[in-house]
Amino acid sequence: MKEKAILLLQDGTVFEGLAIGAKGTFTGEIAFNTGMTGYQEIFTDPSYYNQLLVMATSHIGNYGTISKEVESDSIKIAGIVCKKFSDTFSRYGDAQSLQQTLEENNIGGISDIDTRALVRHIRNKGAMNAIVSSVILDKDELTAKLNETPSMDGLELASKVSTNEVYVAGEGNNGPKVALIDYGVKKNIVRCLTDRGCEVTVYPYNTSASKILESKPQGIMLSNGPGDPSAMPNEISQVKELVNSNTPIFGICLGHQILALSQGLTTEKMHNGHRGINHPIKNVITGKGEITSQNHGFVVSKDSVEANDNVEITHIHLNDDTLAGIRLKNKKVFSVQYHPEAAPGPHDSRYLFDQFITNMN
Repeated sequence: MKEKAILLLQDGTVFEGLAIGAKGTFTGEIAFNTGMTGYQEIFTDPSYYNQLLVMATSHIGNYGTISKEVESDSIKIAGIVCKKFSDTFSRYGDAQSLQQTLEENNIGGISDIDTRALVRHIRNKGAMNAIVSSVILDKDELTAKLNETPSMDGLELASKVSTNEVYVAGEGNNGPKVALIDYGVKKNIVRCLTDRGCEVTVYPYNTSASKILESKPQGIMLSNGPGDPSAMPNEISQVKELVNSNTPIFGICLGHQILALSQGLTTEKMHNGHRGINHPIKNVITGKGEITSQNHGFVVSKDSVEANDNVEITHIHLNDDTLAGIRLKNKKVFSVQYHPEAAPGPHDSRYLFDQFITNMN
């Protein structure tokens, strides 16, 4: 028999269910993902660091986990919330149960709760901190621990997930040499570049612009990552210097936000963010639509772009009309809020990597 677990939200809402993964107490900002597949890639995405993740699809764990379907070196979510959690799985080879993988990463959570009601609550009330525990079942004690959890607003987290050492991927490739700044990069972003013949040198998040430029890269990639971009003033300053070098630049997610801040734009905390693999985007330059993978709780202010003569809007989110992409009018510099590498998700936006290659060539 599984043990009892409790989920407590910042506004006092309580859900009771069953413990899954490692035993313990886990806190973070609660968020929901609407993706129907790809839970292993989602759980290992560094952009989810410090978040308790609600999976909107009904069944989690039914195909286990496998070593090649990871986006980083470990599970990055703070905890998992789901409806049905499967201890058995259908994969073979080096596959193992999601339960075993969660235990190995010391990540726990709660299952057998009404996730539809929970998602509706978060959607209406907005993002907030939460706590889930299988060892503390007293609401007052949980509330005291939850009150110690810092707000995501103003929180710098890239330093928690970035590489500590410079490394090279695709060494010996004959294509453009790319310098990638790792704010919490997904493996598939690097793969999308190396598959196109690039040699990618990956740098820690706080590497100076001068160090990056001394290697004379043909292009610079600003990766995805977690946290509040406005809490990274040094990184914003370094990106501004990189933009002024006239080197082609491509930014994704947090990299997109840092790029925007470096150009005098502003960012905003969203009511509940975009997280899923079926978000509709319109490319306003070509007029074409894209179905995209997304994971972000902050967004670049559309008003700040419209007031800036040097920046142009390239993509818009069709659900809520928020800004999803920009480019600088006088440079080969562009960025998008969503994930064109899409692991998991559709490949509609992979052309953006080709656009980056064209800019470098």
